Amino acid sequence: MTDIAIIVLAAGKGTRMKSDLPKVLHRAAGRSLLGHVLHAARELEPREAVVVVGPDMEAVSREAQWVFPDARKAVQVERLGTGHAVSMARDALQDFSGTVLILYGDVPLVATESLRKLAGLVGAGMALLGFEAANPHGYGRLVQDASGHVVKIREELDASPAERAIRLCNSGIMAIDSALLWSLLPKLGNANAKGEYYLTDLVELAAAAGAACRLATCAEQEVAGVNDRIQLAAIESALQQTYRRRHMLNGATLVAPETVFFSADTVIGQDVVIEPNVVFGPGVEIGGGVEILAFSHIEGARVAVGARIGPYARLRPGADIGEEVHIGNFVEVKKAAIGKGAKANHLTYIGDARVGARTNVGAGTITCNYDGFEKHLTDIGENVFVGSNTAFVAPVSVGDGASIAAGSVITRNVPPDALAMTRAELELREGWAKRYRDMKAARKAERNK
Repeated sequence: MTDIAIIVLAAGKGTRMKSDLPKVLHRAAGRSLLGHVLHAARELEPREAVVVVGPDMEAVSREAQWVFPDARKAVQVERLGTGHAVSMARDALQDFSGTVLILYGDVPLVATESLRKLAGLVGAGMALLGFEAANPHGYGRLVQDASGHVVKIREELDASPAERAIRLCNSGIMAIDSALLWSLLPKLGNANAKGEYYLTDLVELAAAAGAACRLATCAEQEVAGVNDRIQLAAIESALQQTYRRRHMLNGATLVAPETVFFSADTVIGQDVVIEPNVVFGPGVEIGGGVEILAFSHIEGARVAVGARIGPYARLRPGADIGEEVHIGNFVEVKKAAIGKGAKANHLTYIGDARVGARTNVGAGTITCNYDGFEKHLTDIGENVFVGSNTAFVAPVSVGDGASIAAGSVITRNVPPDALAMTRAELELREGWAKRYRDMKAARKAERNK
């Protein structure tokens, strides 16, 4: 295959989203719409990437550079149509020779294989990605000649009754030889219902120049766009169905698949069991044989082989859960490494910390990591017993084999194998409770006379 450059059109304001956020930055399955498109294209190893944005859309440019660090920005100041938008990328690609793949930042389900197939059809001409629409209303129709080549595209507003009956529709995604593209773009006109420069008019211009326009097809859902929040929700649903199926086919058990939500980059090992109502945010890697119990939320975390998480556990970014660790109900872990076989079974916060292997952290334990200005480390060694209702005031360390008595507030380092206890002496006043009850009852009776 010849060299590929991609142009992603992402200048739309997305007014129907009713949002201050550019449309292509809205997220589905933990990734922006633009990010989904760019990840699909990245597998083709394009030599150049250009993102066409509107004025004051630096956030869109930055998002593109997460996937393509060398992505270039082209600004479309006036929104005069798709043909005009593509022409904004010419300066960035002036030294490129090969196939130009034109994509849309709000079409997140497009598959790499469809793009690969499309790019492979170009030759010295161009190729379109089309689909058979269940209801073609609103789509541009693809008009073919006897050989199956596309000879023109008719937008809904400009189509004749016969053309509107065609169900083969244009996705907008196309691939074209770079020399052909730059020679034809200046010839685009705007004599149409919207007065815009349509990229789709390249087809007729290419035919007039003797260049073939070939056709690749895909499923209609794959090229579904996003224009409002309802369509965004539909995209989310489609992605989740894909990810659930993929993880189950790869050896994970989802007890109630429809209640589990993945991010696009979630990695799940074999023989993982995931109970209902579990949510995976971006950046999660789950090792083999892990159990994730109901109502757990995991984001930016790594969980090693054989661990048990939940129910109602929360793993936040930087949580590194070792092999055979138990993180139980209502336990939150953030930016902390938990060593092999350690346990924190309930009602605990572990943040900015290290917990050594086989350490047991009792209920109600808190690492007090923030002093109002900075975060500090709590370093707990191996085989430590931490009693319930312990507060570690960081920075503080606990040596291997130490024991922390329940109810303690640890403000100094604890040596290995030591007992640390901060507890007021117990005072007993025998009979006091009965005398107090009798007094209160007598007073109440006096008031009620």
